[in-house]
Amino acid sequence: MAIKFQYNKTSLQQLEKQLKVRVKALPTLKNKEAALRVEVKKAKEEAERLEKMIETKLHAYQDMVELWGEFDNDLVSVEEVDLSVKKIAGVKTPVLEGVMFSIKEFSVFNQPSWYLDGIAVSKELAQIAIESEVFNQKMALLDHARRKTTQKVNLYEKVQIPGFQDAIRKIKRFMEDEENLSKAAQKIVKTRIQEMEESL
Repeated sequence: MAIKFQYNKTSLQQLEKQLKVRVKALPTLKNKEAALRVEVKKAKEEAERLEKMIETKLHAYQDMVELWGEFDNDLVSVEEVDLSVKKIAGVKTPVLEGVMFSIKEFSVFNQPSWYLDGIAVSKELAQIAIESEVFNQKMALLDHARRKTTQKVNLYEKVQIPGFQDAIRKIKRFMEDEENLSKAAQKIVKTRIQEMEESL
């Protein structure tokens, strides 16, 4: 990205102001990037832990596959998922507050005795699956923000700050050269005036 500038004091002041803003913002951006990286890692680890927990529990209930065939899957349904929002390093992320289930009426006497256990297992698995999904969403949001922050850090660090410094250096050299030429021209004029006065 080429930085546009003119060889004058106004342009120099504007470039110095923009450079100062970026130099001042860079440490904050780096801290934000580091914090987001840590939070992405935590969310990923938690999501993986919950997914493993689901697999473990499903594997544990594998022996009862025939019984699950008799279970009425419509008995338990998720009525409401209560989410709140928590800001992490300036990024709004979801937090699971609770899951409300609705249980369809059924006759305890006409159904097998393990139906109540089946309902508890269904609720537990659904709760873990929803929690896992919330952590996956949280991880995706934080990772997206981290990537954007990393891009901005790289833009400032590798493109804009060096570009502004280079442009400022060029303007200062130009202005110094112009001043030196002006002084040299003044000396020449002064010398000629003295020579003309002496010749008269």
